Amino acid sequence: MTNKSFILKSMGCKSNQFEGSLIIEHLIKDGFVQVKKLTEAEYFILNSCSVTHKSDTEALYLLRNAKHTNPDIKTVITGCTAQLEKDNLLKLDYVDYVFGNDDKFNISKFLLNDIKTEVTDIMTLGLFNYQSLDDVSKTRFSLKIQDGCDNRCAYCVIPFARGKSRSADTEFIIEQINKASDKGFKEVVFTGIHIGQWGIEKHQSLIDLLREVEAKTKIERYRLGSLNPLEITNDLLDLLQQSDKFCPHFHLSLQSACNKTLKSMNRFYKVEDYLEQIEDIVTRFDKPFLGSDIIAGFVGETDEDFAITVENLKKSKLSKIHTFPYSIRKGTQAEKMEGHLPDSVKHERAEIIKKISVEKYELFLNQNLNTVHEVLIEKHPDKHSGMLKGMTKNYLNVLIDDIENQEDYFNTLHKVKLVQINKDKFIGEFV
Repeated sequence: MTNKSFILKSMGCKSNQFEGSLIIEHLIKDGFVQVKKLTEAEYFILNSCSVTHKSDTEALYLLRNAKHTNPDIKTVITGCTAQLEKDNLLKLDYVDYVFGNDDKFNISKFLLNDIKTEVTDIMTLGLFNYQSLDDVSKTRFSLKIQDGCDNRCAYCVIPFARGKSRSADTEFIIEQINKASDKGFKEVVFTGIHIGQWGIEKHQSLIDLLREVEAKTKIERYRLGSLNPLEITNDLLDLLQQSDKFCPHFHLSLQSACNKTLKSMNRFYKVEDYLEQIEDIVTRFDKPFLGSDIIAGFVGETDEDFAITVENLKKSKLSKIHTFPYSIRKGTQAEKMEGHLPDSVKHERAEIIKKISVEKYELFLNQNLNTVHEVLIEKHPDKHSGMLKGMTKNYLNVLIDDIENQEDYFNTLHKVKLVQINKDKFIGEFV
């Protein structure tokens, strides 16, 4: 076993993936060596997710498996599960270190000093923890601009794992984007727990930030994370519609397509307004990608309620739907509600929605067939085919074959015609 060697795995959302990359950078800077096999590692570090019960279960499995594979390995858990379950985790014989969400960026220091646990009270934090990645190996530059959430959706434990909404200053964001441009990045992806709440504590809004991005950065493309439907205003759409930088890739978190269920969830919008919003977006942008989330089998969801959700999803112009069965989260309002459904019903409903999603995505792919798009070519070829790979502004994966001198195309923007559908990707040709 190599001294100070580690393996890190990040679960869950893009913010967590971003933070996992930061932890790796910090560890390497402090002399740790990243390895690929558990048998070669001194530390197994898990950056956990707690959005569902399944996520927590998977986290514990990964920690146990690491110990089973290498009894000498030291297991480290950070992330949302660590933040919420510190006391319980410390009792487990297969967990050696526990660090909270705001403490994860100091993991290398903690390990070097053999500090076993550090979990800051996340709800007391009022300031954004400024972090930026130096990694230039990826094609898109990820930038975390916000953390925490001030909403209290009945099913969600994440506000208790992430704390109050906290935002990066505009100046920091602009500086980081321009530094990324100078390093050759063509696209920035804004991440956060609830980026639609950016600036709320400073009486600013996301549109204020994007106006600055439009005016003061050299980046050629930017992409937004998930947004609450209430945050999609006409002013925001007007700005995005006029932008040459914005990638028309929307993820509008719906959670249910039944008004009765939405009310129970503490989601304060109507399905009718959501569907109108999608129609508006489709008229404003050329073939925008429209993704959403649906919780199947929420507490008290009747057969009639679910039928309404199915009907509304079918007639919607969504491109893809991410769905998962409702999961009880300790300490949430929904935990105490009456009318919890059997797991079998929740999973059955999730499967129905997954089938609708497959149909929606197939339709979206066909709508894009034989159309021309601006594609950002990745810095590395596709692992399986060896072909050039890239992504359109509207979130379509493209492979391009029979190209000599592939390296000349890495990290460049090109017009590409999508000529063939290959499963969930396109085969493209340079125009």
